[in-house]
Amino acid sequence: MNYSKDMERCVDYIESNLQNEISTQMLADEIGYSVYHFCRVFSACKGMPPTEYIRKRRLSLAALELFQNKKIIDIALNYGFETAGGFAKAFRKEYGYSPAQYAKRMAGFNQATIKNKIGDYIMNYVIMKKPAFKVAGYGIQTDISSANYTKDIASFWEHYEGENLESKLYEILNPPKHGEVGLCIPASENGNVTYLLGVIVDDFSKVTDDMITVEVPQAEYAVFTTPPVDTTNDNEQKEFAQVIKSTWKYIFEQWFIDSGYVYDEDKLDFEFYDERCHFRPDTVMDIFVPIKKRL
Repeated sequence: MNYSKDMERCVDYIESNLQNEISTQMLADEIGYSVYHFCRVFSACKGMPPTEYIRKRRLSLAALELFQNKKIIDIALNYGFETAGGFAKAFRKEYGYSPAQYAKRMAGFNQATIKNKIGDYIMNYVIMKKPAFKVAGYGIQTDISSANYTKDIASFWEHYEGENLESKLYEILNPPKHGEVGLCIPASENGNVTYLLGVIVDDFSKVTDDMITVEVPQAEYAVFTTPPVDTTNDNEQKEFAQVIKSTWKYIFEQWFIDSGYVYDEDKLDFEFYDERCHFRPDTVMDIFVPIKKRL
């Protein structure tokens, strides 16, 4: 399955309609995906939700028009902003300057193209069948199609940092093995999901009222281990997060093309964190992607 090509078709559609209304439903329909699956694949390939990508592209093109002596209000209206003030606020948030300041500062400079890549690390994977299992933990509801999706997840982690969420999970649930599972559970067809961080349990007898549970069905998975990163310095956790994002991008943009498999939309993908991802010079984690043979 060439997910990369499908996403490029989607990007072509976006580029042709940046001055028109674009919804995630329209984009999903364009390439024949469900909204949930489209948002998952797009975010993995492009590193951000589709609405965020569209917003950034509109601001990027608007920035180019600043050098053509066009009125700011005209640029704002062309790219879907109702007022010049709203456009200026969004522009400053993205670039750190007002539109006029940006045009003056960037005059005479060429913008570099930044590419995401894993580097020279050779990605290995294993194909395995995993029986159904139970997960219990804490989570939030969010919209995978929204620009706030990754912010919601980040806020979730930050909110629980003071409580030591990991210790709380192990203390209450006493799971048979160490390891945390992070997964998104589709809540509707329009992109709403529940993000769950939990542990694998034998049953739900110890679950408290504030927890979320899910039974992950039996599936065949392609399992990828991220390239190792040194996280002995707490500041390097950002690099680890970037490596995880780059691995998802590699899976959908490169691996699926010649793999002979497609993503099994009836199953759940998940990330698995164990003792290998705690402040080590060779920090890694595993990504489990449900697959089925390509017809």
